[in-house]
Amino acid sequence: MNEKEKALKICSELKKIYPAAECTLSYSKPYELLIATRLSAQCTDARVNIVTKELFKKYTSLESFASADEKELEDAVRPCGFYRTKAKSIKEMAKKIISDFDGEVPDTMEKLISLPGVGRKTANLILGDVYGKPAIVTDTHCIRITGRLGLTENSDPYKVEKDLRAVIPENEGSDFCHRLVSFGREICKARKPLCDICTLSEVCSYYQKNAENQK
Repeated sequence: MNEKEKALKICSELKKIYPAAECTLSYSKPYELLIATRLSAQCTDARVNIVTKELFKKYTSLESFASADEKELEDAVRPCGFYRTKAKSIKEMAKKIISDFDGEVPDTMEKLISLPGVGRKTANLILGDVYGKPAIVTDTHCIRITGRLGLTENSDPYKVEKDLRAVIPENEGSDFCHRLVSFGREICKARKPLCDICTLSEVCSYYQKNAENQK
């Protein structure tokens, strides 16, 4: 089985386990996903969703974020941690979208990463979920799990992204990454993966290596 065949088998199995591949961040507008993703750095999606429920009621447009009192915005996002940095980048992000992109969240990697606080991970999420474009979101679940499975030997997010783009079909990338989040929370956990009940064990480099060591 070559790398592409292995990747296809993994995609197929994850699709069986998690047929509904959905983003775990709550949003109704493209810029809301951008803001929620910015808040999710070093914070759980569950907490972000609690915070944004009230945040998006208080600030109902990009313009309201752009003109927000920074101290008030800091207080609103404080539970997500790093609130000063996040509030500042959200405000500046909103300003730039309005001034440079006519109030529309851009749809290219180059333009997205020009926004304050936006890196490739966030940009890929927007490209995949909002615009339906090929995307690989290399969050901590993706990097950990694809490394264990043997789809990459890298831990640098950009290098992992390149490795996965080479073996994951373009139309599967975004959903594949969403499924990895669910899989990582339920089965392939960071501290103790549940290999005994994992249906991917037969194609998993981590499992095979440990099985050999136990013989």
